[in-house]
This record gives sequence, C-alpha cells and structure tokens, in this order.
Amino acid sequence: MDFYKGLNLAITVCDKDGNVLYQNDSSLDVNGDARTKNLVDCHNARSWEIIRHLIDDDTTNAYTISKKGKKKLIYQTPWYEDDEKKVVGGLIEFSIILPEDMPHFDRG
Repeated sequence: MDFYKGLNLAITVCDKDGNVLYQNDSSLDVNGDARTKNLVDCHNARSWEIIRHLIDDDTTNAYTISKKGKKKLIYQTPWYEDDEKKVVGGLIEFSIILPEDMPHFDRG
C-alpha cells in the first residue's frame, strides 16, 4: 500500500545521483512526471549544487517559498539505504502548502 500517494503534500524521492525514483500524486500534479529523469535537468546550477551538498554531506535543507499565491514549506532531507551505517541513498523532498492563518505555538 502506498500511504503517500494521495496526501495533500508533494513528496519527491531521488537516489544519490539525482535520479527521481518516486513521486506521489501531489508531486506529479505540481512537477509533472519526473520519474526516471534526473534532477539536474529540472534545476538550475545553484539548486543542483545545494542538492549535491545535501546528499554528499548528509544534511537537511528547509525553507519557505511563495508560488502561485501560496506559501509553501520545502523540506529536503537524505534517506538512508543503510540506517545503521547512515549510508545515504538519496534525497526526499516534502513540499507542504502552509495555511495563511496557520497558528504558531511555543511549547517550551
């Protein structure tokens, strides 16, 4: 069962070479079908450098954007082909539309 297929957030997964392995329905709607394509073909040089850094240095990148009048959280993080040894298998990106009136709570 694909638990991520119909979620209302976009999920895109690539291998460590940038080849797209998986997209859920929301990712397909936003990005078109990029499965079997390489992220280098869909990103500018600066973005590709960031993607390489995230994969090579096993680090996470999070930021917000505005696109088509909607604010989104972009969260990019490595996934591991070997969890115990922390061997990076590639990168997973979550793109989440943030509600205009989203509350914020401090839970110290």
